[in-house]
Amino acid sequence: MRVDVVTAVHAAYAPFLPAAWASVRAQRHRDWTWLVQVDGPATAVTAALAACGAADDPRVRLDAHGTREGPAVARNIALGRAEADLVQNLDADDELEPDALTVLAAALREHPDAGFAVGHARDLLPDGTLREHALDVRPGRLARGELLRIWRHDPRRVPVHPAGVLWRRDLLLRLGGWMALRGMEDTGLLLAASAAAAGVHVPAATLRYRRHPGQRSTRRGKFTGGGCADRAAPAAGRAALERARTGSETILTRPNPAIRSARTPPTACHRAWELDSRTECGHAYCRWHRSCGRRAGRRDGSERSGVWD
Repeated sequence: MRVDVVTAVHAAYAPFLPAAWASVRAQRHRDWTWLVQVDGPATAVTAALAACGAADDPRVRLDAHGTREGPAVARNIALGRAEADLVQNLDADDELEPDALTVLAAALREHPDAGFAVGHARDLLPDGTLREHALDVRPGRLARGELLRIWRHDPRRVPVHPAGVLWRRDLLLRLGGWMALRGMEDTGLLLAASAAAAGVHVPAATLRYRRHPGQRSTRRGKFTGGGCADRAAPAAGRAALERARTGSETILTRPNPAIRSARTPPTACHRAWELDSRTECGHAYCRWHRSCGRRAGRRDGSERSGVWD
């Protein structure tokens, strides 16, 4: 069964890509495609992939959307390119264990009602050593709502590591992809998935979670993409919505085939309103736009020139 491995990356994380690529290439499960989605300028990322040889492999498919929108939107745009039934997330600074795709895909074959499979994550320390973590979750089938119930009991700790989950693509699409949460887009998705479907916990290490000073989980300001990044932004969003209500703002009226069926969170939609609808949000539908990912036009039917041309 083919697996699409999704990696969102921005320029600062380009130096980690050779290690991520080596872990993908070393998978014992050979039927995979690596979908790399560049968030922001692509020069450093393309150079890193060329230097490590990944750019020469036809299974590596690189795309860049040109703007800096954050990890959730970048992953969801990559999800729109995915075609395999299974989707494995791999953060640009992490590595997959060699058997990761094999054991996770086997778990989903054995449990056809499960929407996701997850194994153990080991911390990859700066000196190259691996640190184990004990989990309180029993191995095997995870009943619907089980992870959510554990998290509600202790919200300070996620029961399993959300960065290394293997997903059924149809569940990802039904949930709308990764959530527009600051620094917790994968955690929010995992808990939503637990509320919607059963899962499988594999008693094996599947992810090497790199620990380094620049990672988002060590910083208080965990989000640098589009959206409400300052206190003034919510007021600006409300003002833009009022302009839309009165007919002085743009709406979107033509489908964008690049987005396909994937949904991305409304983070970039906030940004699109703040920029007077000059930014493509890539969201199939959201409450900020009547129809997102489409050509800009005014409520009276006239198109605004130069927005998407």
